[in-house]
Amino acid sequence: MIPRLYIDGPLHSGLPAPLSAEQVHYLKNVLRRGEGDELRLFNGRDGEFAATIVELKKKMGAAQVGEQTREQEAEPDLTLYFAPVKRGALEFIVQKAVEVGVARLQPVITERTVAPKLNIYRLQAIATEAAEQCGRLTVPSVGEPIKLAKLLENWPGHRRLLFCDEAGDDEHEEWGGRVGRARPMLEALKSADSNSDGWSVLTGPEGGFSPGERQDLRTKPYVTPATLGPRILRADTAAIAALVLWQAALGDWRKS
Repeated sequence: MIPRLYIDGPLHSGLPAPLSAEQVHYLKNVLRRGEGDELRLFNGRDGEFAATIVELKKKMGAAQVGEQTREQEAEPDLTLYFAPVKRGALEFIVQKAVEVGVARLQPVITERTVAPKLNIYRLQAIATEAAEQCGRLTVPSVGEPIKLAKLLENWPGHRRLLFCDEAGDDEHEEWGGRVGRARPMLEALKSADSNSDGWSVLTGPEGGFSPGERQDLRTKPYVTPATLGPRILRADTAAIAALVLWQAALGDWRKS
């Protein structure tokens, strides 16, 4: 396979493109590539280009940009809002969400969120690597954590929020019992406004959202509550399952 790398700067046929120290290390020491080997470069704006390695020094390198191999194309306007979880599961969420096709990743602090301090730089690096490997033409951004209340307070009303609500309303039953459960996700998406200016998916922490958070969310006119089925999913599994269902119903998974 020809390596793909994300470049922050402009890409134009016939011009050189700088390679960072991290990219040089990856090419030389991990992939065992050298001068004259082929690359694919993208920057999220100009499409994808063929390129050739022309220099690999210890702290910098360069590639010569060739012909464009793919034009830039639109991607779904889809954001994942997720409660941070333990490191391994957190990194899984970021990696797989990028592969599935989100445009943005935003950690959200809920009442039941229990997670260590986030390393946003590392999460952004994971997102970049996932974008390079899966063939997409953009790298999703990873935002700094925000509290759920603050998020809802400043919500742009034109966007839809798909709320993964796995609980019922009976406080005496485990996970709230069966009363008050949301509709299955595909059913909920079929009746949702498909002409909105963008969608977001919200998934909770281990243990789910608090009763107060559920009540607040379900009163918002832009929120579509939905359930992910009869089994209790891990927080990381739930996030990816929700994204997959949205992509299949309303996103670019409907394309060949």
